[in-house]
Amino acid sequence: MWFFGPSFGVEKGIPVVYERPDSISILSDQEALSKLPRYFAILQRKAIAKFQLAKLIPCDYKSSDDLEALWNIHDDALKEFLEILESKTEEALKEEWKRKKDNLPKKNLLTLKRDIAWRLLESCIFCERKCRVNRLKGQRGFCGLDEKAYIASVFHHIGEEPELVPSFTIFFSRCTMVCVYCQNWDISQFLRGENISAARLAQVIDEEWRANRIRNTNWVGGEPTPNLHYILDVLVLQRESVPVVWNSNFYMSEETMKLLIGVVDVWLPDFKYGKDECAIRLSAAPRYFEVVSRNHKIANQYGEMIIRHLVLPNHVECCTKPILKWIAENLDLSRVRVNVMKQYRPEYQAHRYKEIARRLTHEEWREAITYARNLGLSLTM
Repeated sequence: MWFFGPSFGVEKGIPVVYERPDSISILSDQEALSKLPRYFAILQRKAIAKFQLAKLIPCDYKSSDDLEALWNIHDDALKEFLEILESKTEEALKEEWKRKKDNLPKKNLLTLKRDIAWRLLESCIFCERKCRVNRLKGQRGFCGLDEKAYIASVFHHIGEEPELVPSFTIFFSRCTMVCVYCQNWDISQFLRGENISAARLAQVIDEEWRANRIRNTNWVGGEPTPNLHYILDVLVLQRESVPVVWNSNFYMSEETMKLLIGVVDVWLPDFKYGKDECAIRLSAAPRYFEVVSRNHKIANQYGEMIIRHLVLPNHVECCTKPILKWIAENLDLSRVRVNVMKQYRPEYQAHRYKEIARRLTHEEWREAITYARNLGLSLTM
């Protein structure tokens, strides 16, 4: 399951892939460095990943506490966490974490997030559909998952944005949306994969980080959202300060977003549709723009972002331009990169939908990229 490429190396103390020269040149790209400063500081071992810092915040709670009480404790602890992150220097936080990492409070902000996530499985509201099924009893909602996490593959991904490569990528099976053109339809729409213990995965991630072979842990799918409880299990057990990348369709509930604040270092959302009619028709996702734009605003408050938008054939006017304009007008662009993607190909059931049953033309992509540049967006690819 683990793929080790022969062309990995280290530049400026940071892992690179020699087959991707842009994974090296990005380390000197001042625009990229200015948009994702904390992420690059973690790579340089000058800052600590947020989930590890969350372990420093003690939380006094009991397993018998009701969910409302746990949320109240969480909100107070998260406020303390954010205030500390804002008031202390990265050097001070790093020294505190190094001093305490072998004697962390047994109940802390991260364990509380994990315990709340497991409690939510009794009436699952991880995604915006809020099926409220009891996954602990084997009930399955829209995503088709019980409490187990089914991992389709784990490998060093060298096809991501240059800021992220090499990325240690965990692909989960199943999804909270049904995109008719999904390029990972074999795992997003079908249940397959292994149940890897959280302890084993945490151990492997730590080993890869110590060996200087990865820049981050990239949680993706399918979709990571239904697997939040498992992901938090892994992070609680991790020893090393590996940046967390949340690679998601962003069709999450506000509760999930709250649990991810103080955990995610780089948000990597898809922003697919500028028009709800397109989202319903092509992904069976009602209230899409309301939900996903809300979550983009929340993420923008609490971390650095690389926003992906896959340009669809015949959807430049209805989706691409409204999305790019919304990003430019509604987000703090000082910590946002945008990837206007031209990789669309008609996969899965796309041939049934005339307007997307072909590849993107060069003219369509040029129109999209020119529009993004004119808006002043910081572009990556």
